[in-house]
Amino acid sequence: MRRTTSWAALLLGAALLLGACAPSATSDSSSSSQSSQSAGTDSSQTADFVFTRENLPRLDGSTSTVPLAKAMCGVLLGEDPETTADLVQFSRTTQSYRNLMEGTVDLVLAAEPAPEVLEEMKAQDKWLLTPFATDALVFVVNQDNPVDNLTTEQVQQIYTGEITNWKQVGGSDLEIVAFQRNPGAGSQTLMEKLVMDGKEMMEAPQAWVPDSMMGLMDAVREYDNSPSAIGYTVYYYANDMEMAQGLKVLSIDGVQPSEDTIRSGEYPFLNPYYVSIAKDTPQDSPTRILYDWVLGPDGQKLAQMEGYVPVTGQEG
Repeated sequence: MRRTTSWAALLLGAALLLGACAPSATSDSSSSSQSSQSAGTDSSQTADFVFTRENLPRLDGSTSTVPLAKAMCGVLLGEDPETTADLVQFSRTTQSYRNLMEGTVDLVLAAEPAPEVLEEMKAQDKWLLTPFATDALVFVVNQDNPVDNLTTEQVQQIYTGEITNWKQVGGSDLEIVAFQRNPGAGSQTLMEKLVMDGKEMMEAPQAWVPDSMMGLMDAVREYDNSPSAIGYTVYYYANDMEMAQGLKVLSIDGVQPSEDTIRSGEYPFLNPYYVSIAKDTPQDSPTRILYDWVLGPDGQKLAQMEGYVPVTGQEG
């Protein structure tokens, strides 16, 4: 389960950031010196740079990256993360990229957008989409469901409507209630891309298509007071102790999703979280400095502290 980052830890992160932004005259190989090296940016660009509410880039992204964005703003501004909520009014995955393309935001932290938006961004050739963490699509059931593992083929057949009863996959004699997400949701894009592999998902009743991730997890946990429901979410939410209460995360093809199996690639349903900005963003602008920081050691460490799986291995 993910750790809740304390305000004290974020203050430590802020201290590291200030150390990273200050010019350094010497290079030391000791671990204490390494921890205060530049956070992935050119020190000539970040020296003495201080983020404020006035110069902070306009942010957008996925619902699942809101906690990271709040923590990041807390570090950069020296505020309690909860006081930065007004800076993190995210539009959800696909819309956040549309907002970037329209110029109403400067930097996006998000999962992969819907295919048509991704193709549009590639065709324009104006945008940087760089992985900063690895996302995983995971499947959750009520904790009382006796099934612990499904194969990829079984998941596909549940969502095409070919498998309709839990006894067909080694469970109880119960109808399978397969919850989905709404079109445009990041998890729905991942489901169609990573799992269905071109197979058409069955049309679900509107009641089986919650409009939020919390709504889906609540529905799976509480549906009809029985363990008949299944749904999918991103690893971050399934690894949150509060949100995952009463739920069980299934293994897929015998592999349990974890930080280790996600980083190693052993878990099958993986996709990056991206940090995205315009390619022509000036190197010395706050947007470019923040982009570099997210990809640097301090940004990667903060991502791990907040329960994400960074693209670079972090210790401690």
